[in-house]
Amino acid sequence: MRSVFRCLLAMVVCGFSFLQVVAQASCPPRPAFGSVVQDTVSLTSQKGVLAAEFTMGHSVDQFGYTHYCYNYNATSTSLESPTLRVHQGDTLILRVKDRIQQDDAGMKMSLPPGQTCGDGGPMTLQSTNVHFHGLNVSPYCHEDNVLTTLIQPGTPGFEFKIPIPADEPPGLYWYHPHVHGFTEFQVNGGAAGALVVEGMEKIHPQVAGLTERVFTIRQQYLVPWIPGPYELSINFIVSAFPHPQPKILMKPGEKQFWRVANATVQDFMPLQFQVNGTPQPMELIALDGYPLAQTRMETTILVPPAGRAEFIVQAPAAGATASFATLNYSTGPTGNADLPQTIAAVEVTSGADQSPAVKSTGPPLHLENLKFADVAKQIPTAQRKLFFSEEFGGTNGPIQFYITVDGQPQRVFEANEKPAITTKVGAVEDWTIENRALETHAFHMHQIHFLMMEVDGKPVTNDYRDTIEIPFWEGPGHPYHSVKVRMDFRDPTIAGTFVFHCHILLHEDLGMMHKILVEP
Repeated sequence: MRSVFRCLLAMVVCGFSFLQVVAQASCPPRPAFGSVVQDTVSLTSQKGVLAAEFTMGHSVDQFGYTHYCYNYNATSTSLESPTLRVHQGDTLILRVKDRIQQDDAGMKMSLPPGQTCGDGGPMTLQSTNVHFHGLNVSPYCHEDNVLTTLIQPGTPGFEFKIPIPADEPPGLYWYHPHVHGFTEFQVNGGAAGALVVEGMEKIHPQVAGLTERVFTIRQQYLVPWIPGPYELSINFIVSAFPHPQPKILMKPGEKQFWRVANATVQDFMPLQFQVNGTPQPMELIALDGYPLAQTRMETTILVPPAGRAEFIVQAPAAGATASFATLNYSTGPTGNADLPQTIAAVEVTSGADQSPAVKSTGPPLHLENLKFADVAKQIPTAQRKLFFSEEFGGTNGPIQFYITVDGQPQRVFEANEKPAITTKVGAVEDWTIENRALETHAFHMHQIHFLMMEVDGKPVTNDYRDTIEIPFWEGPGHPYHSVKVRMDFRDPTIAGTFVFHCHILLHEDLGMMHKILVEP
């Protein structure tokens, strides 16, 4: 089970001892229990450029929870994880300093000599970097490079300079640390934020004029590698019994455009908007930052860890009881239970504050002009099969996690490994990804979106995703569950080496990840 591995990882990292924290607390206070949910402050590009500076901080709150935070110091007040807003064709310039202060006497990993980007040195609990999850951008140094980029505490910092493609799909993306071996620690501590590529109203005009809400759902264990209860939060407001629930304010009958990022370390979330306990239809606009070809009505939207969903909800009449909730989701015999929970109460009041509305920013944008739009018409140049698996040890559950290219030996990720897959710019490949494990996994591909084609051998709606759930194997006598997706490597922008992995972050940290090389 995932909780078992938190114990095992504790032995490796800390020898069963808790981290010794330097006195300075550098994360800002988080909102009080039961607060009204406010959108995070947005930073918006100006004249084609969004330039900002973040400081990665670290502290422990009064309840013993370890926090990690991307601080933005626009004034004397430190703001945590602002929403980054860019347009197609913009340039994002993000300067990041590492000011984590904690004892780091545990596990260290090293990059191969000569393969560092940034400060270099070992990968540790104090190191950080940034992954721009979902963006279809270059994996080279100073862009979306997670394999060799390291920012170390106390150094002057590092600058990311990322051209946003002119055909980048409008939608919700997110950013988070991605230092191998330690990703779960920092995301568990809250280091994650939303990134929006503007222009959704150009494709789906029904969102224009609606109040827009950006919700980042996070999850925190008291200590990420120790089993026990965890807290869910929405925009940093904790939603956990017996504390009062966060409140989302809506006017009676009002429609709002919600953009929701699942920034948890492991939860699969079947999301519902409920009125008097009954799920209401939501108009699904986009998944994983990619607009749907045709919107559709859903009463439940399953969002895996790292996935995003954008949808329209409508408040009931005054006097009704409404809520935003996640349902129970079974992850299998060796998975953790993802339990039902109210994320926030929806308070219907004529005095609701009006959040900014989606503005029309130009002429209509056609789906056929977006990246990957014609990949369904392409003839694949290769077929591949990959599979998730777990290795067991006695009665203690799985002891190792693998993602394997069929025909290759099972092995865990290593920083100096050769790519498990090599392909070329111009390739279009169909991948079948099976789950041979007794728990559900979440497949994530860096640098590109993939086209969904089949689930368990049956055709499905051709949505574009960057993260997809693959349900657990029920055991002997049952088939493996699988997805078939089309990978589009035609854009030379993404040439280079990057990774694919399970986005249950403990699994990724323990080696359920491999490299792919796209040769120019």
